[in-house]
Amino acid sequence: MSTCQILVVEDDTRIQELLQYNLTRAGFSVVSAYSAEEALSFLSQRPIDIVILDLMLPGMDGLTFCRRLKSQPDTANIPVIMLTARGEDQAIVTGLETGADDYIPKPFSPKVLIARIRAVLRRKTPDKEQDEECYSVGEITIDRSRREVRVRDRSIQLTRTEFEILDILASRAGRVLSRTEIAELVHGEPFVTTDRAVDVHIASLRKKLGEAGKMVETVRGVGYRIQPHQASQPSQVEP
Repeated sequence: MSTCQILVVEDDTRIQELLQYNLTRAGFSVVSAYSAEEALSFLSQRPIDIVILDLMLPGMDGLTFCRRLKSQPDTANIPVIMLTARGEDQAIVTGLETGADDYIPKPFSPKVLIARIRAVLRRKTPDKEQDEECYSVGEITIDRSRREVRVRDRSIQLTRTEFEILDILASRAGRVLSRTEIAELVHGEPFVTTDRAVDVHIASLRKKLGEAGKMVETVRGVGYRIQPHQASQPSQVEP
């Protein structure tokens, strides 16, 4: 198996060195960039498996860099973990809405970061047995092998995390999952998150699915479920 290539985009030399040391010890290959512009140059020259991204960078900021990364076909599927001093809820929500696969506030634990990286990489390369599955729930068809979603004949472009959430809910159609359960199933481990972070992904998922998004129901005070048919008790369920 080839070594995972990690691109660290961080302008603080001390944090760069800390990441380089810990990630290399964990078996990863690391290249560092001090700016988004330098990172884009690296991405055009070599294959990168995952990006660790600071938000407050000289020149192009991290959010703009992430948007650009996710808008280009050649780099849209590269996972991004934001690692930044901005830890307030709104900053986390904005980062996830921009397309980040994970968001870790500073100060951070290198062990937790490494666990998060491995969890994201597991999601990027699912088990072969699961990879061959293709199934439908209502009008939604999910092809795990191609990482594709279709509603009737329309292809739906989802972020990696949106795809994972949809797959988790659709494969358990009718079952209510809490926000914590969804986050832990997506990340493959006990995971601390804000309710708002999961809500942001759900809202975006519904919007992209169009009319089929109505199947993703909010069960008040509990969590979410996919219901192929309309619920019979609308007073307990929010759209």
